[in-house]
Amino acid sequence: MLRDSLDILIRNAIRLQHLTEDILDVQKIESHTLQLKKVRIDLNALISDLVADCRKQLLNENKESIGLLTELNFSKPIILYADKDRLTRVIDNLLNNSVKFTKEGTIAIAVKEREDQQRHEVIISVKDTGSGIDLDILPKLFSKFVTKSYHGTGLGLYICKAIVEAHGGKIWAENNVGKGATFSLSLPIAENTMQ
Repeated sequence: MLRDSLDILIRNAIRLQHLTEDILDVQKIESHTLQLKKVRIDLNALISDLVADCRKQLLNENKESIGLLTELNFSKPIILYADKDRLTRVIDNLLNNSVKFTKEGTIAIAVKEREDQQRHEVIISVKDTGSGIDLDILPKLFSKFVTKSYHGTGLGLYICKAIVEAHGGKIWAENNVGKGATFSLSLPIAENTMQ
């Protein structure tokens, strides 16, 4: 009983910490003072760690029947020049949202490189077989306080968009044909962002 009370206390403290961080980040975004601490990071390693955490989350939430699929290319490292903590937060948010809205089926995360004359970038996609995005909120999905969930503030995707754009990237979402949704983001590969 004491252990259960302690677990509840810890979970609520973590929620409060995340809410405080969200509010501070919104203030920084709106005052244009959001600063990135960019370092060279190996995207495959970062995503592998987040996938391991997501597998634990699925187990803890008794959703281990949901398949977590990865499409990562380990033949060569994908190096980004990025703020590791903030990028981790973006991808973690997308995975957590997929877990929250998926009752059965799969969640898949894919990483693909794309290059043309103007840009060498990586596309990260999180695709699920969940409930999909409500058509009423789809056009304003990345705005503040947009949510149909009782468990969120509607700040997560707004903050994700600001972080991705601060890295010179883009973020977008769409409903899948059939079931679920796919969230994707693009980020420049390190060679194009080093000065």
